[in-house]
Amino acid sequence: MTFSVLKCPNCGKEFSINRNKYTCDRCGNILDVYHHDMEYSTTAMKGVWKYKNMIHPEIPHSKIITRGEGDTNLYRSQRISEYAGIQNIHLKHEGENPTGSFKDRGMTVAVSEAVRLEFNKTLCASTGNTSAAAASYSALAGIDSYVMIPGKNISSNKLFQAVSYGANIVDIEGDFDTAMADVKQALEKTRDFYVLNSLNPWRIEGQKTIIYEIMEKLKPDFISFPAGNLGNTSAFGKALMDLKSLGKIEYVPRLVAIQAEGASPFYEYMHGDKNSITPVRAETIASAIRIGNPVNYKKARRSIEFSNGIVERVSDDEIMSAKRVIDRSGIGCEPASAAALAGVLKLRNSGVIDSSDTVASILTGHLLKDVSFMPEYKTLGVSDIF
Repeated sequence: MTFSVLKCPNCGKEFSINRNKYTCDRCGNILDVYHHDMEYSTTAMKGVWKYKNMIHPEIPHSKIITRGEGDTNLYRSQRISEYAGIQNIHLKHEGENPTGSFKDRGMTVAVSEAVRLEFNKTLCASTGNTSAAAASYSALAGIDSYVMIPGKNISSNKLFQAVSYGANIVDIEGDFDTAMADVKQALEKTRDFYVLNSLNPWRIEGQKTIIYEIMEKLKPDFISFPAGNLGNTSAFGKALMDLKSLGKIEYVPRLVAIQAEGASPFYEYMHGDKNSITPVRAETIASAIRIGNPVNYKKARRSIEFSNGIVERVSDDEIMSAKRVIDRSGIGCEPASAAALAGVLKLRNSGVIDSSDTVASILTGHLLKDVSFMPEYKTLGVSDIF
């Protein structure tokens, strides 16, 4: 029978899942959720919780907080294929989740775990998408939500979501990394809050299901996605490890983590010779990945190494060029999402990706998540069309 523990990926020490501390007491690394004797099996539920037995097998169904997240669409577009120079490219749109981003997949699991542990307050730092998802799922669970937001570095649309769902807004000076540091300090002072940032390994379990869904429908050579705090990078490698160890896949697609040039500490880390990441002051139009000190970089490295993956970075101009193509294809996404396609184009031009390869690119957020700028357009008079 499958049972779960919290396990340090560095030293291997295991802890009970009934504790609200997600760093190792021995070496300080962020813990994983590890499922002993895991088997591949699905439930009658849809979306994320279809895979309950591989993300949280022991949680009672009565504790699950869900809005039907997951099971998002895969799109193909001739316009996008021509742009990327790859005929068999698919876009998986996580903006179709209930609050408009992939964060809902992790949040349904993490907030359900908060309910199981009988917490009545949740806490997170956010540049927007996390706060929206945390506020929504906490409200659905009847839990008070507190979000630390760098007020000058957040899309008003995302802030509107958090406020509408009833979150308690803590406005801080600085950026996301400052907010994340404040969360860590708060947790050192009190354990009254259940933390919902991606240092929470249950978030990673929910985000694994993006890969489960892709691999059920495609056999991609590459899977590309935006990389900010590296929760998805960590989750996607963990999902591929699951599927490989369970005999569900014979090969491992290469993960392609794309950072913005102005917020690319993971790129520098993976292409350098340092043992730890060097924080940067993040500056990019792609607010969802405007993160200069990602907490999950060690788990993310494990994912890249396991999949023989790639870490690339693209400019804001390249991001916006790709976004225009996605938008004009009738699909649409927020700027950070478009980094996934911009990175594919860069790797296609350099010959790393071939025109005959199959590629899955993950769009992480909805078009309306960030409308701080308006695309260029021209108006027509009646006489122009009749």
